[in-house]
Amino acid sequence: MAFDIEMIRGVYDRMKKRVDKAREVVGRPLTHAEKILYNHLAEGDAVKAYERAKSYVDFHPDRIACQDATAQMALLQFMQAGKTKVAVPTTVHCDHLIQAKEGADEDLQFALNQSSEVFKFLKSVSNKYGIGFWKPGAGIIHQVVLENYAFPGGMMIGTDSHTVNAGGLGMVAIGVGGADAVDVMAGMPWELKFPKLIGVKLTGKLSGWSAPKDIILKVADILTVKGGTGCIVEYFGEGAKSLSCTGKGTICNMGAEIGATTSTFGYDDSMERYLRATDRADVADAANEIREYLTADPEVYENPGEYFDELIEIDLNELKPHLNGPFTPDLSTVIGSDMTEKATKNGWPLDVEWGLIGSCTNSSYEDLTRAASIAQQAIDKGLKPKADFGINPGSEQIRFTAERDGLLKTFEDLGAKIFTNACGPCIGQWARYKDPKNAPKNSIVHSFNRNFAKRADGNPNTHAFVASPEMVAAITISGRLDFDPTKDTLINEKGEEVKFDEPKGIELPEKGFAVEDPGYQAPVEDGSKVEVAVDPKSDRLQLLTPFKPIGDNIKGAKLLIKAYGKCTTDHISMAGPWLRFRGHLDNISNNCLIGAVNAFNQETNFVKNQLTGEYGPVPDTQRYYKEKGIPTVVVGDHNYGEGSSREHAAMEPRHLGVVAVIVKSFARIHETNLKKQGMLGLTFANESDYDKIQEDDTFNFLDLDKFAPNKPLHIEVVHADGSKDEIEVNHTYNENQIKWYKEGSALNLIKKQNAEAEAAKK
Repeated sequence: MAFDIEMIRGVYDRMKKRVDKAREVVGRPLTHAEKILYNHLAEGDAVKAYERAKSYVDFHPDRIACQDATAQMALLQFMQAGKTKVAVPTTVHCDHLIQAKEGADEDLQFALNQSSEVFKFLKSVSNKYGIGFWKPGAGIIHQVVLENYAFPGGMMIGTDSHTVNAGGLGMVAIGVGGADAVDVMAGMPWELKFPKLIGVKLTGKLSGWSAPKDIILKVADILTVKGGTGCIVEYFGEGAKSLSCTGKGTICNMGAEIGATTSTFGYDDSMERYLRATDRADVADAANEIREYLTADPEVYENPGEYFDELIEIDLNELKPHLNGPFTPDLSTVIGSDMTEKATKNGWPLDVEWGLIGSCTNSSYEDLTRAASIAQQAIDKGLKPKADFGINPGSEQIRFTAERDGLLKTFEDLGAKIFTNACGPCIGQWARYKDPKNAPKNSIVHSFNRNFAKRADGNPNTHAFVASPEMVAAITISGRLDFDPTKDTLINEKGEEVKFDEPKGIELPEKGFAVEDPGYQAPVEDGSKVEVAVDPKSDRLQLLTPFKPIGDNIKGAKLLIKAYGKCTTDHISMAGPWLRFRGHLDNISNNCLIGAVNAFNQETNFVKNQLTGEYGPVPDTQRYYKEKGIPTVVVGDHNYGEGSSREHAAMEPRHLGVVAVIVKSFARIHETNLKKQGMLGLTFANESDYDKIQEDDTFNFLDLDKFAPNKPLHIEVVHADGSKDEIEVNHTYNENQIKWYKEGSALNLIKKQNAEAEAAKK
């Protein structure tokens, strides 16, 4: 039986009435995404039609999911909110703090020893506030959510950008920062600008080496890493119905890589099969009763151009396997096309050193069976991998079932290393090198979602390429980036020329899923007596001190760094070894912007201190400014803050004294995170003004005292020679978000409102 079945039935019970009302108010048929959004309005029944990309709307999500790295800060913030229990079902999943090195058992034990303080903290906070806890080794958050919590027509938020994975089960699932999650945990509405809608019509059917992964790799090629910003991507068509539920999850998962708010599919037979296979027949039965409300109205899919802001059509019969990378997930190469020429021209190493399968994107049972079918062929045909092989199962249920059915043995017989049911290399938790900074230039392939520089192993010289699990397996065995398994042959140990047959997969285990201990711990009934202790001497955990308001008169702010080119949350707040400080704001602030490239010298972590004239690390320079009481500004390029939802990328600059971030454009989650932490997230009205910013600039805000919605701000930029430029900057703050700024943070406003409510009761 499903978790929270009564909550799910409640969502379904109101859906018909609310969707019918919304259709009447909007005056047209509704898409699948719109039905879910209108069913979750905080106001209840719709009273007006919301304008896409313009209207700020309050929603009541059904549930929240947090992974251990982001849960620390989210729960530290929630502890300040003055609540005794979370208002909606919430779970914490321990999957990020487990490093891949020796293998599953050794790595898990090492993590338990190394991060015991953090795991105990998360467990105790979960107990105290009524939060479900998934212990280390239980699995990767998004696979566990898909197996246990996701349901068609639901709405959830999660403190990880790949929360969108649950769209594979027909949800609107959105990645957010911890402060957003705190709003919902505290029983308050969650605000989102009503998204634009991109429709992706899938015709035909996948065959041969083409996989669901190739669909999203193709979409990334079309839309680029920022093409989905502010949008929900809705997949439909006969091709969509032909995909498995976990295949749909893969596609939705990587929607984060195009900047999409989320991605989703309408409810269909594959979702019903998956629900029943994962012991949720009750959810399937309930969904079937309102089936037509869990997908778009027929008119939408019949004439999609009338209902979507943008329409893409992909013929799955013609879709070829893709290999995307390096350094960005939208740089696409079709297998068998021009990889040899591209790699040679760009200096990408053609020899592959590692192949990695797993992560929240591709670690389902079906994924493992398709990759294992290639591994078994290699064994049968006398081939040995030319590269090293690593596997991260998605959950303990997947691992246990895969072991029972012999899949893991197949990989092990080929020499693969089975890592823990955790994120591992996907988020930089991979002990590959002792000195990553000086590691050699190399190429790896993986089935993960992101491939930014340093992402997997901390080595800036690692060229990471993204592909389907079966393609990763074939390339790993061949040892060549330009290997095309659809036509190329390999020489086996006997000197024979052999060729791979097409991969074969099994959608769901024939003997059903099995698991002895899934790793779940329910919270105690009454958490009032549970004590949450944080050692003041700890270097892993630190209670938060509320941020003070910045004020409406910023003068004499110095430029901290002008970031050049791509500046993701990995550049602003690296993962990898820094994950251990995710619960200690001051310590993790020592990685603030150390990966950003300084536009004036093309170096990382090397900026000018305007007061001393010396160059040094970004955090050290910023701490110097903070000590002197001098505010600072960060300047950036397009899609600033692309990548993970980690709010540390906003909290660290805020903690150190940065008052404003001025860029050409923002990634959605990061812009919201800056707002939540009481900072100014601004965009150049004229993008060319980015070029006017010089290394020794000082910023004077001219009209911040008149900060108001839809009203640009003006800044005087004073250069070292005394000359000045006045630049105009735009913002997207509404009235409530301006209150966050004036109070110092959204959390400060929540605390104030809670205190006023308690005082009113007395």
